[in-house]
Amino acid sequence: MLGYALMMRMAETTGPRPRRSAFFRGWLAGVGYFAVGVWWITEAFLVDAAAHGWMAPFALLLMAGGLALFWGLAALAYRLADVRGPARMLVFAGALALLEWVRSHIFTGFPWNLPGESWPAGGAVSQFASVIGPYGLSWLTVALAASFALVLDAGSPRRRFAGPALAILTLAGMVAFGMARLAGAPPARADAPLVRIVQADIDQKDKWKPENLDAIVDSYVELSGGRPGDPVPQIIVWPEGALPAVIDDLLAPGSPYLGRFAQAVAPGQTLLLGANRVQFDAQGQADYFNSLVALRGLPGGLKVTGVYDKHRLVPFGEFLPFGDLATKLGIRSLVHMPEDFTAGPPPKPISPQGLPPLQPLICYEALFPRFAENAAARAGARPQWLLNVSNDAWFGATSGPWQHLNIASYRAIESGLPIVRATPTGVSAVIDAQGRIVPGAELGLGKSGVIDARLPAPRARTIYSFISEAGFAMMLLLSLAMVGFRQLDRRRERN
Repeated sequence: MLGYALMMRMAETTGPRPRRSAFFRGWLAGVGYFAVGVWWITEAFLVDAAAHGWMAPFALLLMAGGLALFWGLAALAYRLADVRGPARMLVFAGALALLEWVRSHIFTGFPWNLPGESWPAGGAVSQFASVIGPYGLSWLTVALAASFALVLDAGSPRRRFAGPALAILTLAGMVAFGMARLAGAPPARADAPLVRIVQADIDQKDKWKPENLDAIVDSYVELSGGRPGDPVPQIIVWPEGALPAVIDDLLAPGSPYLGRFAQAVAPGQTLLLGANRVQFDAQGQADYFNSLVALRGLPGGLKVTGVYDKHRLVPFGEFLPFGDLATKLGIRSLVHMPEDFTAGPPPKPISPQGLPPLQPLICYEALFPRFAENAAARAGARPQWLLNVSNDAWFGATSGPWQHLNIASYRAIESGLPIVRATPTGVSAVIDAQGRIVPGAELGLGKSGVIDARLPAPRARTIYSFISEAGFAMMLLLSLAMVGFRQLDRRRERN
């Protein structure tokens, strides 16, 4: 956290080209931050090293260097404001938080590892995201951390330590709020639906070998049935892209896999599985979707009771932003489909037969603040839980899956809704409405097994779900006001 204080101090550069120096130092800080934070992307290119391995180092360089541009611009904006005294930490926080918001929205957006989501999800400080959201919490986090740079200023100790002291008091207030919110969590309900998350631990390098399809299906089916004496779940969850085939083929009449699915889903149960599906238009053109499919077990067989198509696709991973140009350069997305995925319609909650309404979050979608709230607004109805299916096997045994778990847990805090999270190789978990992992409901990396847990209760709508980014906007206005006061002071000095 003190790195933000150092970055602010280094942006206050002097010399013949202070603005250029401020941008470059901010950019370097961003390169370090993002190189450490997203180095796991190289693992995805090594799954099929023969075809994509050559792109791994370039992907990391472009990713870290590109994302760092936003930090460089933030440092430049701070330097141009030229605010002095203790108030400058608010200007620095505003510049960096605003550029982080831009990073999260420009082009396809990539809100990975926002400063406000550095706090462990489910802890006391993280609960403040239920009031001001991750962007507001980012502003507050940077302001609190940057205040410690003030101790290096000239002047009396009282002036130099006033900012850090205020930051510590603010942090104490945030902790007190968080502890009170955690203490007020709704109690678990004994009659809540029992959920079984299946984590088969299928390595991404092996999954798409045609000869492994039968063994993979058998693994998921056997784990779904549980062990003798286990309770019978109402909901079974398989992760994103669990099976290396198009679901339409597996469920087609006469398919040898229909009987195996029937073994996994008894009458009265619902299987929610991440699946690839295909849809043909009138001209026979195929569109491929990364989807969540709900299969209901009925006495006469299986019935599809809900489908959700992923709306926010991963650039280069699931589609090519530059289409034909990238293809001509020998670059293609990492999907194991004949064509790139097609984005689904704007998301809305789904209500599969017999289940509480839910909002799916497929992989990348769990990164985006207010994803569930915006989806609920489109439908005019609030879901009761969130389902995050993700294929974190792409990340290997790196920090990526743990970062993704922490980020996804913030969607529970901001919305007041529990999350069921399923991945093929970890980390799978059941997360309550406060962003905490339910005790005993977690499977780490490289483990095969199931999680059986009752669906946690939702909370009432959070302040953030009502006010959206209004709190963050007020913080940015405060930062801008500090710049305005500085301009007034300059005019007085000139007069």
